[in-house]
This record gives sequence, structure tokens and C-alpha cells, in this order.
Amino acid sequence: MQLKDFEKFFDSGASFSVSDDTFALVEKSHQFLTDFSKDKIIYGINTGFGPMAQYKISKEDQEQLQYNLVRSHATGQGLKLDDEYVRAVMLCRINTLSLGHSGVSLGVIKQLESYIQNNICPVIPEHGSVGASGDLVQLAHLALGLIGEGKCSYKGDVRPVADVLKELNLEPLKLSLRDGLALINGTSCMSGIGMINLLHSTNLLSWTTLTGAIINELVEAYDDSFSKELNQVKKHRGQNQIAAAMRASLSDSKRIRKREDHLFKTDTGGDVIPNKEKVQEYYSFRCIPQVLGPIYDSIKNAKSILEEEISSANDNPIIDLEKQNVYHGGNFHGDYVAYEMDKLKIGITKLSMLCERQLNYLMNHQLNDRFPPFMNLGKLGLNFGVQGVQFTATSTTAENQTLSFPMSVHSIPNNNDNQDIVSMGSNAALMAKKVIDNSFQVLAIEAVAIAQAIDYIDEKEKLSANTLKFHKMIRNFVGTIKDDRFLAEEIAQLTNHLQGTKSFLQVDF
Repeated sequence: MQLKDFEKFFDSGASFSVSDDTFALVEKSHQFLTDFSKDKIIYGINTGFGPMAQYKISKEDQEQLQYNLVRSHATGQGLKLDDEYVRAVMLCRINTLSLGHSGVSLGVIKQLESYIQNNICPVIPEHGSVGASGDLVQLAHLALGLIGEGKCSYKGDVRPVADVLKELNLEPLKLSLRDGLALINGTSCMSGIGMINLLHSTNLLSWTTLTGAIINELVEAYDDSFSKELNQVKKHRGQNQIAAAMRASLSDSKRIRKREDHLFKTDTGGDVIPNKEKVQEYYSFRCIPQVLGPIYDSIKNAKSILEEEISSANDNPIIDLEKQNVYHGGNFHGDYVAYEMDKLKIGITKLSMLCERQLNYLMNHQLNDRFPPFMNLGKLGLNFGVQGVQFTATSTTAENQTLSFPMSVHSIPNNNDNQDIVSMGSNAALMAKKVIDNSFQVLAIEAVAIAQAIDYIDEKEKLSANTLKFHKMIRNFVGTIKDDRFLAEEIAQLTNHLQGTKSFLQVDF
């Protein structure tokens, strides 16, 4: 399963079903484990869990053991994950359990398939996972929903799972062998959140590349900072992709200038350049490919790592049908995901810092020397323009800077020191989610200032088609600001639109 499959599922509502070949493989794996474990000690089937694995479980208690595990670990707290993320978690879990390395019963796969198809989303709290043995707590809440207990989100309402199953004439999952352990022991929560983070990050980067291009257009910048000639001598793919996207967006602009048509023809005749225009723009304008390029590369690398993770068997123990054996180890450990989510949130924080600095430039007439203070299109002194929104953008960016401290280095031993080094992968993914959400807010505020600037210069015939399209989109949510008014709800609507709508300037991943 790849990121494009998630995109297809969430953006176009693609159907989901499990193939007959997969069902056959799952059944073969389950039958092998059933037979193999009859006369052997296998962790999680006829033993306790974690530090209590030295206790043998009698045959008559083995089924109850699986239920005890699920119920005892469904202890999460905090806000519930949005349905989008829960559905991603279920997609990740069914994908890894369908590989034939987990020994689950067919009922597990069929129940997950049914919940995905019917959009039944068990309530999964945000807090609880330390990222090894995987996402035990969050996945226990998923498993709790599958066995018909706890609550779920269904058609916009949070209801007891048992009531929804009854309404749909569905049966709770019956756990057997090691179903409970297989369901809760893995990295599917952090990975599911991570995959949605990547979808939003690619879109956020595309929008930010567009606003970066527009910013250069508004100040009539020279084109060499995003030219092919300048950027190709630096070999990073991300930098060159961003520069290429900016060139594409500005190809029909009549405000972007060529240095050879202006400064290269100027003979100053002295030590001081006689014109007011800047020879080079501030870094937040001139270095956009170099700032956003590394973020592009980080997203692309994270995409590769997470696609590998969700297509891997990440529970314990692992069944090998070819060698007819069972192997115990630590595939549930989430450091691969944790590291990528830490890097992602650092990159997106830098993106929000870029947006905030561009916003500051537009707001500060002493810096830009071309726009009114705070993009005030009303009466100076009496009206405030968009002065107030800058405070929100600045404080939100500052929150991102604090949140970007890496979670993966915050391992705390627990579980009687059995789990003595853990990944904190779900925490890293959730914090990355928060940084991404915050950054869309900062971007939306910058977009409002950009729209004000476009209205002020009143040279729409010189602007690129993408810039005009972006301006029209903003004005669908936030009208021109002259007289002061309450803006919070308008900006929130614009933020939601940006996050939920693909940028019309696509950066190729």
C-alpha cells in the first residue's frame, strides 16, 4: 500500500475490499499457527504478556486471555482521533495483518474490512502509546470496538459500538488464538496518523510554494532566484522541484523582472546605486527554493519509509510459512516512524517560519516601502487593516517552534523495564499533526495579507493566472478588509478550505 492509495481512498472515496487470495493466505497462516502452537510455548498464545510472559496460560483460559489483553489496555485519554485518522489506522492494520505473518483468524480481517466499508470508527484517544510494543493503548481501543465494546463514531455521532452493530445487523468479532495480541501489537496508529500527515504536508508545501511565487510577484522581484540556471548548480532534488514549480506559476506574470533588463544596464557612475530598489530581496523571498527544498526531500523520504512500514509485518511474534517457524523479536518498535515524524514536524515548522516572515514583510511598510501599514485599506489610524491577525500567526509559529523538539529521544523505560527503550512514535506523529494544522492557520493568515496587497496594487492585468485564481479563492472566504470587522470565523473557513483542497500549483512528488 502506498501514499497514493491513501490519497485515492480519502480524496475520491475509492472502495475498499480484501481479495480472495488474501483471505486464503490469512487462513493458511492462522491454521499453521494453530497447529504449531499445540505442543510449544508461544508468546501471547499460552503465555502471559510482557514481564508476565513466564506464566503459562492453560488451554481453557487462552481465549479469555485475548479479551483480557484488549480490555486492560484500552486506557487511553485525551481528545479522540478524528475519523479520518481512525480510518487510516484501520487501513494500516488490515494491510499488515493481511500479509500472512501474524496468524490472525479470518474474522479479524473481515471485521476490519466491514468497519472500513461501513465507516464505523472506534473511538481512539490521542494519549497512551509509547511506541513499543507498538501502539498498544490506541490499538487496544480499536480492538475494543471490533469486539463490540466501547464507543464509535458513526455518521457524525458518537455511540456505543454495540448499538451500531445491532443497527447494521453485524456481529462483534470473536477473538481466538492470538487475535487480541496481533490487533494491538504494532505501529499502525503512528503510521496511520503519519500517512495523513504526509497527505496534508504535500498539499501544504504546494500551497506555500504558490504563495512564495506570488510574494515575489507582488514585490516585482527578479527571476534569477528561482531560475533553472541558478538552482541547477545545486544538486538537491527538492530545491530544483520548488524552483521549477515557482517558474511554472509565474511564467505568464508581467511583474516579475529580469536582472539583465534593469540593474545590469545601470551605470551608477559612482559608489552609490542611485535607485531605491533592492539589488537582492530578503531571504524569505530570495531563498524559497533553498528553504522549502529540504522540506520537500524530508517529505519524500518520510513517504518511502512509511510506505515500507505499513507494508511490513510489525507485530510479535512473526509467522514464517515458508520455514514453518515462529520468530520472536521487536518488529513492533516504532523508531522508523518516530524519526520521520520528528523530521517532518521540524521541516513544517520551518515552513511556518517562512510564511510568518513573508507576512511580516507585507505588514511592515518600513520594510516593503510599497504597501500601507498592516495592509490597511481603510483610514489609517481609525482602521487597523489586518494588524490583529499577525499576532495569531506569530504566536502559532512560536508554538510550532516549541513542538518541533524531537519526541524520539524522549524514551522513558516502563512496563517493569521490559520496554526499556521506546520510540514515542505516536506522540511524534500527533505533534507533527498539530504542527501541520498550525501551519495551515499561518498560511491562511498570510493569504489574507496577500489578497489585501493584490487589491492595493490594482494591477490585475499584470498578474499571473495562478495568482488571480488564488486571489479569487481567498475572496470567496475573506472579503476585502477596509472597515474593521470580526475576522476569526472567515479565516477559520479559509484555513479549512486550504487544508481540504488540493493546491492548483502541484509540486511533483
